[in-house]
Amino acid sequence: MKAVIIGATGATGKEVLKELLADKRITAVVALVRREIEDIHPKLTVVKINFDKMQDYETHLHGDLAFSCLGTTLKDAGSKEAQWVVDHDYQLHFAALCKSQEVRHFVLLSAVGSDKDSMFFYSRMKGTLEDNICALNFPQLTIIQPGMIIRPDTTRKMEKVTGKILDGLNKMGLFNQYRSITTKQLAKEIVKAGFVANNSGIRRLAVHDLFNSAI
Repeated sequence: MKAVIIGATGATGKEVLKELLADKRITAVVALVRREIEDIHPKLTVVKINFDKMQDYETHLHGDLAFSCLGTTLKDAGSKEAQWVVDHDYQLHFAALCKSQEVRHFVLLSAVGSDKDSMFFYSRMKGTLEDNICALNFPQLTIIQPGMIIRPDTTRKMEKVTGKILDGLNKMGLFNQYRSITTKQLAKEIVKAGFVANNSGIRRLAVHDLFNSAI
């Protein structure tokens, strides 16, 4: 099977790429990136692209599975408008091109609380993206909605503190709908979900599903 991935240089995307390359069921992986990556593997083809001209690279998107792990923070983007371009527009364009290249199963990394009608910008952005990708009518679409994502090597002090607080609350049975997950754990579940047959077309995996080994 051939897999295509966007967002392979991000915290979670890096781990997804590792899982794909290690999986014997995957014979080839195409990673669309904005900057060079050092990964060298006989199954891997790295395509450096201009995301504003993604259509120029459409022929690289033909495959069996596609994984969209692209995303940025408001701080890194600089504005809500710029974040919307990365988190919504680029991913939707990627999905549309994958559909045109007859990708059968599209896997989207979204977030807990995604809702196009949310009063919160981030949740509204993610919910709008989900709805727009659903409208593309992939034969199979899996939407992953994790809670807080923990990067083991993060240097962000607030992220470390928040993660520890949330873990403590979870142990007391509180806020389990936001249960944190490491990038490595999440990547394993994302790739695992890509191989699950889904006759209903659209499948959403919420926080509790990501800790259920039966998926």
